[in-house]
Amino acid sequence: MVTIKVENLIDFVADVFAHADSSAEEARRIATYLTTANLTGHDSHGVIRVPVYIRWKKMGSIVPNQTAEVVVDTPSLVVVDGKFGYGQTVTPQAVRLGIEKCKKAGVTALALRNSGHLGRVGDWAEMAAAEGLVSVHFVTAAGSLLVAPYGGVEKRLSTAPYCVGIPREGQDPIVLDFATSIVAEGKCLVASRGGKKLPKGALIDADGSLSEDPHVLYGPYEPDGPRDHTKGTGAIRAFGEHKGSGLAFICELLGGALTGTGATSANRRFANGMLAFYIDPKVVDPAHFFDGEVTRYTDFIRATKPVAGVDQVLVPGDTERMTRAERTKKGVPLPDDTWAAIVNTAREVGVSEASIQRATAP
Repeated sequence: MVTIKVENLIDFVADVFAHADSSAEEARRIATYLTTANLTGHDSHGVIRVPVYIRWKKMGSIVPNQTAEVVVDTPSLVVVDGKFGYGQTVTPQAVRLGIEKCKKAGVTALALRNSGHLGRVGDWAEMAAAEGLVSVHFVTAAGSLLVAPYGGVEKRLSTAPYCVGIPREGQDPIVLDFATSIVAEGKCLVASRGGKKLPKGALIDADGSLSEDPHVLYGPYEPDGPRDHTKGTGAIRAFGEHKGSGLAFICELLGGALTGTGATSANRRFANGMLAFYIDPKVVDPAHFFDGEVTRYTDFIRATKPVAGVDQVLVPGDTERMTRAERTKKGVPLPDDTWAAIVNTAREVGVSEASIQRATAP
């Protein structure tokens, strides 16, 4: 395991993307969002994605330095085409439009199509919450067949994330952010590169047997080589049996079909689609009941007597907040295999050995 200081990691990852045709501004933006995912404990959406992003860029699946295009614009709805730009570039552009409309109309919807991997969806919920807005997000990843629906063994769904953000006055927001699969694909990637092992039965093979072995998803691979989920014989399982599978199906239809990205399919170019709704509590609740009731109920949940082995009952966002504080202070831990894959990618795009050495400087 190697531990990298936060600023060192951002600088190094920014250097990688700057060597891969991104502007200095875009490179640092991507690096900051990826590192923030690691800071919150979402390692599956963090810097482990660097080799994947660069591979997609070389394939032409992602286009650097894009500006999102507005294709439908009404007082309460905006449809935005990301034109396959990096999600960390086109998603904040789109979300800003949704926020601005919501502040005028009180409620609005955003349909984002054809975004590159938009990273941790919680980032976009936090962006709205910082402006005092509630947000709900349905996301799909077209071209990313990973998950078997309940009762099946074949890949038919993406990991189809779902996210809700709730602002708090003077406090961090409440953010519920999860894949509708037992684990996100990135957690399989982390496990395959020497990181945290998968939960028992997270994967299902073609014969219906349950597994925790990433080879079921990726097939054969070298420790620091690429991972290709089309090579494995099995799939990730949907969480919550029929309920999680059903929610994933809805994310595909709303985040994919409705936005114009398309529900996932083997023959589609990779892209994220997101349908998001924004609500201004000040308009819904002029008496300001909402925040006080959120506080009361949050405290009520946290005061629950925990079961044996659990220190405290938590609400969404608590774990991320604690992890962010710890890693900001101590640095971001990365398995050796993960770091080796990132360094190999850096060398491939021409990052200097001096830059690599600076990244691990104490």
